[in-house]
Amino acid sequence: MATCEVCGNDYAMAFEVHAQGAVHTFDSFECAVTRMAPVCENCQCRIMGHGVDVDGRFYCSAHCARTADPERGRQARDAVPA
Repeated sequence: MATCEVCGNDYAMAFEVHAQGAVHTFDSFECAVTRMAPVCENCQCRIMGHGVDVDGRFYCSAHCARTADPERGRQARDAVPA
């Protein structure tokens, strides 16, 4: 069994995430997201999808990018046209 680094649960089905040279152990995706997902700089939600990067600042959507930084965020798009 392994112990989740977020909640401390000792769980037989814990899993490891290898990222950026570090190994993390979690008992659920919820704990993994809590520890690893970036936070939107506008609304403070966890970014679990692609998100939007504007000059090194991360946002959950183009809307949040435009709200937080209207000048630079206006180029942000949530989807690429087909």
